[in-house]
Amino acid sequence: MSTITTRKADHKIDPIHLERWSSRAFSSKPVEDAKLHSIFEAARWAPSAANWQPWHFVYAEQQEDLAKFHSFIYEANVEWCKEAPVLVAVISKKTRNDEGDANITHAFDTGTAWGYLSLEAARQGLLTHGMGGFDRDKAKEVLEIPEEYEVQAVIAIGYHDPEAPLSEKNKAREVPSDRRPLDEFLFEGSFKK
Repeated sequence: MSTITTRKADHKIDPIHLERWSSRAFSSKPVEDAKLHSIFEAARWAPSAANWQPWHFVYAEQQEDLAKFHSFIYEANVEWCKEAPVLVAVISKKTRNDEGDANITHAFDTGTAWGYLSLEAARQGLLTHGMGGFDRDKAKEVLEIPEEYEVQAVIAIGYHDPEAPLSEKNKAREVPSDRRPLDEFLFEGSFKK
């Protein structure tokens, strides 16, 4: 994990929340199996509605599997994520039982699992970078994902390399981003704009 951060919290929180950021500068150094399994273990313990645990993950470490992911990730993202040693498809089950009843919180709960995964990765000294820039239909086809599942995101996981080969555009983006202040999204009693 990079120790570079200019982020400042307005209220006391654990520093991991400020230190975790979505760098694009990945080392091709492999991620140890114990660390990789630890971050999935953290995701496992995320809360979910009625304990349905709709999250699923398909990951790639081998070159042939990484190439499959590159086939459905948009080129602007492949440009930087091709160095990442692990790519993960974050998938949620849209139904809650064999009868096909809808799980209306599948995306919410799966997003929570991704958050747990991301924070544990940071604690383990790893970077994570979530992506929405990919072809969802092609991802489902390539990864053989059944209809009752939805691909929410793709995540790159690995170690930081400040010398990673990045385009000038992406080099300029290698700064932890700030966040909107609380008063822009926190309302008491009713939604006020």
